[in-house]
Amino acid sequence: MTLDLPRFYKACNPSKPVQKQQYYIDFSSVRGSKIIKSLKRQIAVISPDEPTCQLFTGHIGCGKSTELLRLKSDLEQEGFHVVYFESSQDLDMADVDVTDILLSIAGQVSESLEAINIRLHPGYFANLFTEIADFLQTPIELSAEAELSLGIGKITARTKEAPKLRRRLREYLEPRTSGILQSINEELLGKANTALKRKGKAGLVVIVDNLDRVDFRPLPSGRSQQEYLFIDRGDQLRKLNCHVVYTIPLGLTFSNDCEILKDRLGGGIPPKVLPMVPVKRRNGEEHTEGMELLRQMIMVRAFPDETPEKALELIPEVFETPETLDRLCSISGGHLRNLLGLLLGCVMQDDPPLSGKNLEEVIRERRDYLLSSIDDDEWDLLFQVMKTQNVRGDMEHNILLRSMFVFEYRDPEEGQWFDINPVLAESPKFKSWWKQNN
Repeated sequence: MTLDLPRFYKACNPSKPVQKQQYYIDFSSVRGSKIIKSLKRQIAVISPDEPTCQLFTGHIGCGKSTELLRLKSDLEQEGFHVVYFESSQDLDMADVDVTDILLSIAGQVSESLEAINIRLHPGYFANLFTEIADFLQTPIELSAEAELSLGIGKITARTKEAPKLRRRLREYLEPRTSGILQSINEELLGKANTALKRKGKAGLVVIVDNLDRVDFRPLPSGRSQQEYLFIDRGDQLRKLNCHVVYTIPLGLTFSNDCEILKDRLGGGIPPKVLPMVPVKRRNGEEHTEGMELLRQMIMVRAFPDETPEKALELIPEVFETPETLDRLCSISGGHLRNLLGLLLGCVMQDDPPLSGKNLEEVIRERRDYLLSSIDDDEWDLLFQVMKTQNVRGDMEHNILLRSMFVFEYRDPEEGQWFDINPVLAESPKFKSWWKQNN
């Protein structure tokens, strides 16, 4: 069996979620819970005819988008019309408000419905677009019959790269948030659900990905942008007349307001957290099943047409030794984007079979890159995390999570725990501390 290098290279792209079924690996058995099954049951089994709002979070790059695309596929098999979109394509994550999110959802839903010949023309928005054009004193050419997605798309495109224009628009729209929400629910989502059910669909589901990338930046009020959007304004984001799944920043689950978040946006249900794939246990022993699944994840990208068992037999086609593959999986810490990024770094340097020496060079580059951004105070926090295997809810520890200096794991028996990014654990500073404390 010969390795198709271009296909392998393409399959290892860390910036793209898995969309092909043949590359999908189910990690639910080692992540502590069947999260996607739970999200699906809430929509398809428990409350198919009543709107639901569910929250999903985890480290950026841990595989959320892949799992959400899996949820989309599963719900479509159950007969739902699912609108999945990456909000970062529409929104500036450094400067987002509730009306931005609501308009983005309305535009994406409209575009998806238009693709299956369901065309809705909410009168409220036709008038709103005219008013916006007048208010901004900038031409936005739209006829009264224009598709809703086209109108929202033009406004989004005009304001995304123009912060001053965006702020002016926001000041205009903010007092009209209730009217916008009511129009979306009655003139768009309500009519969409009716039209979809006429076509034999079970209902409408909207999956808003990448909202977990909203910046943590402080606002004049003293709240962070994340707290303002998902906690202070969470009740409005929850009021959409369809099933919604939002990705939210992981740090909010450690906030002092996590209960308010759960109640206002989650409707009493806490966010589902996607942890890392465990490569070791709390006591430091190797996590056999986690490592086995990570090996499969790599080898199925090399030989997607083979069974998992046969693909593992072909390790010598990709790596000089099985130990090189194990080292790659272990040093990733079970962070899937890091795993693929390290692998891609090796492939960019040399042709398979990849050598241990090649891998060590890539690891050193990644380690030095991370080390350059850590100050002494953050090292002290890291050492605290190592002592307690826990993370507090303050801003400093939030930085450790957002910077991916620390990873979260879930153990079915012992629950949540945290560990340092294995790449950092190989630094001289950490080794010196470890020697003194162990």
